[in-house]
Amino acid sequence: MPDFNNRKIALVTGGTGGIGTAICERLYQDGFIVIANYRSFTKALRWRELAKQWKKDRMRMGIDVHIYQGDVANYTSMAMMINRVKEDIGPIDVLVNNAGITRDSTFVRMNLFQWQEVIETNLTSLFICTKLVIDDMIKSGWGRIINISSVNGQKGQFGQTNYSAAKSGMYGFTKSLAIETAKKGITVNCISPGYTATEMVMAVKEEIRNKIISEIPLNRLAEPAEIASAVSFLASDQSSYITGANIPLNGGQHMY
Repeated sequence: MPDFNNRKIALVTGGTGGIGTAICERLYQDGFIVIANYRSFTKALRWRELAKQWKKDRMRMGIDVHIYQGDVANYTSMAMMINRVKEDIGPIDVLVNNAGITRDSTFVRMNLFQWQEVIETNLTSLFICTKLVIDDMIKSGWGRIINISSVNGQKGQFGQTNYSAAKSGMYGFTKSLAIETAKKGITVNCISPGYTATEMVMAVKEEIRNKIISEIPLNRLAEPAEIASAVSFLASDQSSYITGANIPLNGGQHMY
């Protein structure tokens, strides 16, 4: 196994997406060895090439992030991926459950596949990924599990019963696991971003985007780097007395 000078290892699921990219870059700057997970769909070769290009782009910035393919909704796929990471680099110290998808539809039009795909990718993935790394965290007596939820998991959203249900389910998972692992040196926390200036959001028609922004008290979108800063804090030793918490990073869009 290569010598990485005892640096802690962080795994970011959905690491090559908009928010995932910012998280990977920040954790690398914080001194972590960073693993970016990406999912290959039916066009596996295309996704693999995109991930390789993503890695090259980071390398040009002086950021050396490792990329590993795995489907977060598939236990076998992720078990194989985690085992490869352990063989190549070592056990995971920080898990950022960031991977997520949307399949928006009003409930009366939503089919079972749209429901199940979102629940499995956005919520069941927490069970799968956390299950595969938590034993090593317990053994080392230190670990950080950070779940990326959404403001829509708190307030609900038209056309997102599947997404909101999955993101809301993260809170129960976070709180319960935090209680179970508190005496083992592991913290479990959640971050709930509001609308964030990723490529996907910026591709929305300007008039629609402006309407969204007008409903945010801070009158702007979040920057991915702001989400990454919250992850950075929760991954650090300075956050060791915070567990079972949720950080609502939404510009004041939802308060309670």
